[in-house]
Amino acid sequence: MLCTVLCCILGACATHGPRGGLTVDTLPALRWEDRVVEVSAVAARAPTPDLLAVDGAMRDFVERYTRGLPRGRARLLALHRAVRGPASLGIDYDPAAEGTAREVFHRGSANCLSYASLFVALAREAGLRANYQWLRTRPQWTLQGERVTVRLHVNVMVTAPHGDGFMVDIDPVPTREVAGTRRISDRDAQALYHSNIAMNALAEQAVERAWVHSVRALQLSPGVPHLWVNLGAVYRYAGQLPAAEQNYLHALRLDPQNDSAMNNLVVLYGLQGREAERARWQARVAEYRRANPYYHAWLGDRAATQREWRQARDYYARAVALLPDDSRLLYALGLAHYELDEPGAASGFIRRAIEHATLRSDIAAYETRLREVERALGTGGQPSAGRSMRM
Repeated sequence: MLCTVLCCILGACATHGPRGGLTVDTLPALRWEDRVVEVSAVAARAPTPDLLAVDGAMRDFVERYTRGLPRGRARLLALHRAVRGPASLGIDYDPAAEGTAREVFHRGSANCLSYASLFVALAREAGLRANYQWLRTRPQWTLQGERVTVRLHVNVMVTAPHGDGFMVDIDPVPTREVAGTRRISDRDAQALYHSNIAMNALAEQAVERAWVHSVRALQLSPGVPHLWVNLGAVYRYAGQLPAAEQNYLHALRLDPQNDSAMNNLVVLYGLQGREAERARWQARVAEYRRANPYYHAWLGDRAATQREWRQARDYYARAVALLPDDSRLLYALGLAHYELDEPGAASGFIRRAIEHATLRSDIAAYETRLREVERALGTGGQPSAGRSMRM
């Protein structure tokens, strides 16, 4: 299974932002220490590699392990075993292992983005329909209720001839943590490659390198709101606070619900002593939390950990009211009712979870719990059949 965890953000590719907004060409130059770096210098300073290029050894590998197999599940499974198997390619997971498909193939280690590049490249060479896909995980908050992080995880979606979809991961995210998925373009993947380099550089206080790669990411995918937030963070670290503000506000023009941009504005206005604006955006953040089902689910998880089941039930109920078709939220609410000795309500919500689940592993887990609940009710009901699959 393949996929690795990313700290950067992604989304669909667009070529133009809203009218009147910031553009990549009008970004302020970076002023750091005694240097000035202009946007015009970025392409030469941060060339974009072909993430999906293959060489002779890679073509031979695909031919060796897929020769004679029909284009579909059989060929996909054979290729997957060959890539993951220690007796063949045996790729190891390393969160710091960036790179192209060719580099991963010969190096033997990858993070989620570089592993996705490897598998997309090999799968396409094998005649399979393979694309990058991102998984947005449920956000996590501090105990004070402030959002601290949203991870984006990249994997591969392979579509078989009859329409079945297979997700391939090197480091799968637990399904209960997944808040959404979307296929992304090869160009978006290139932007993420640069964004990963940029955020790693910023963590190492290599500000110039962080800025160059952040701008290059936006040159490739200017419609991705979180890339503007990431660049804003670089400007803020460099002390260019007006430029940081511009980037956060532009991210909000692209996505008015972007809570990362809102939180960064709260911090920025606090640094500048602009209390009225800080308070206004802090109120927006609080409003976002109240309307976010995953915030209530997070509170429910905390209460469940402490076995405060009535609180957990109430929080999960609020989450389900905001997102009524989410199978994992429905299941969590069912479990809370079960722990409160309310098997009738538990059965109803778990049945709804089964109806809305899309992964066979989730359905199987929900059906097992439903049988327990219905034994408590004395009904002996029959769970529904599963559908869908995950590698």
